[in-house]
Amino acid sequence: MNKPLRHIAAFCGVMVLALLIRATWVQFVKGDTLANDEHNRRVQITAFSQPRGNIVVGGQPVTGSVATPGSDFLFKRTYEDGPMYAPVTGYLSQAQGATFLEGVHAKVMNGKDDRLFLDRAKSLVTGKTPRGGDVITTIDPDAQKAAYKGLTDLKAKGAVVALDPRSGKILAMASTPSYDPSSFAGISRQEGEEFRRLDAAKDKPLTNRALREVYPPGSTFKILTAAAAIEHGIVSDIDAPMPDAPAPFTLPLSTTQVGNDVDNSLCDKVSLKTGMQWSCNNVFLRTALRTGNDKMRETAEKFGFNHEQFTPVRSAKSGYPDRLDQPGTALTGMGQGSLTSTPLQMAMVTAGLANDGKVMKPYMVEELRGPDLATLEKASPEVVSQAVSAGTARKVQEMMEFTASEGTAKKVRIDGVTVGGKTGTAQHGADVREQRPYAWFVSYAKRSDGTSPVAVAVFVDPADMDIERSEIAGGKLGAPIAKAVMEAVLRK
Repeated sequence: MNKPLRHIAAFCGVMVLALLIRATWVQFVKGDTLANDEHNRRVQITAFSQPRGNIVVGGQPVTGSVATPGSDFLFKRTYEDGPMYAPVTGYLSQAQGATFLEGVHAKVMNGKDDRLFLDRAKSLVTGKTPRGGDVITTIDPDAQKAAYKGLTDLKAKGAVVALDPRSGKILAMASTPSYDPSSFAGISRQEGEEFRRLDAAKDKPLTNRALREVYPPGSTFKILTAAAAIEHGIVSDIDAPMPDAPAPFTLPLSTTQVGNDVDNSLCDKVSLKTGMQWSCNNVFLRTALRTGNDKMRETAEKFGFNHEQFTPVRSAKSGYPDRLDQPGTALTGMGQGSLTSTPLQMAMVTAGLANDGKVMKPYMVEELRGPDLATLEKASPEVVSQAVSAGTARKVQEMMEFTASEGTAKKVRIDGVTVGGKTGTAQHGADVREQRPYAWFVSYAKRSDGTSPVAVAVFVDPADMDIERSEIAGGKLGAPIAKAVMEAVLRK
């Protein structure tokens, strides 16, 4: 072979080798990434080529699949009571993708989960269309209905989270205004327009306010302030008057005075228990100051602040700031200042106190189940922390129960049931005189054996409500919703 031919042969050999290496790289190294790329049309066609497994609530599916003739996408998602369950299910859209449980457990429901390998293999042999597995939730349908109805009856933006304090199970998660995931599940022009309308809407219906938005928690945070002070020995007697907590209270390093929603005479130098009863700002400003920024933050973090929660849907991080000055620390004592919280987080605080100080990890998926009904994965309760001692928690329970029976939380009382509650009103915005405050309410109910099967956090943003400012209060707006949710659980 002459020299030019040898050069050409060598060049061709190098090119063939390069092609083989590239093909091997694409097939074996990048194959999985390319196969799951959201822009890969074949992936999208495959994802909607068969009926999908379901999300189940109370033993009944709240999702389904329907044939879509004339499209490459053979099936699209349907939803039962879509707006009520949207904060749980999220959406699965042929054009917009998937969110929440639809996204987190997509591989189980579309049959691509590695644990369903045998089911896929059987379908190849039998020729039957493979079916995905189901996601069994912890949601109590009656509690969910009570939560959603309470918010929609108010015609308000808001959220409700109910937990089982003993296990961390999420019993209800509602957010309003909501949306129907079925309305844009396909790829038609009309469905695309509906999604764009929802996405651009001023009242943000696609937002899960229970998990993904943070707000100042207002006076509901006073239950954590009390817990921190008792746990760290700052307050030993919840019935002892506080001579250094006059009403109104002057913030340190300032001339700003903070008053109360009730007459200041009811709050002047009173005990922690009376301060809780009437939601006295002066008592909790002074208590937070005496406890200090470090101990307040430490206790808050044990309840879950400054950490994301995975339910398995990821929540926003509630925040207790670091390195606050004295006025900033004082304001957190009454749930204001730089403090922020999701409704889920305040439900965790309430549930932890109702569970004798033990905070359980919140979760909304009880079981992942294969198409043959075999269990793929089953949840088990998990302790986040012993945030405060049982003794501390019981003192806070005593105060919350007194507040429900003799104080500002009376609207949550249930005949024959021990209930603890705490109201909250939270100022926000650059000009608190112009912005309508948020209304909050947290509560729990006890059974006769002293255990609590339900704790609830209710958040209401009354910005668009036809209501007088004087009527905006957690006890008026949130307590009836919390009561209805707890009654739904207690009927079981």
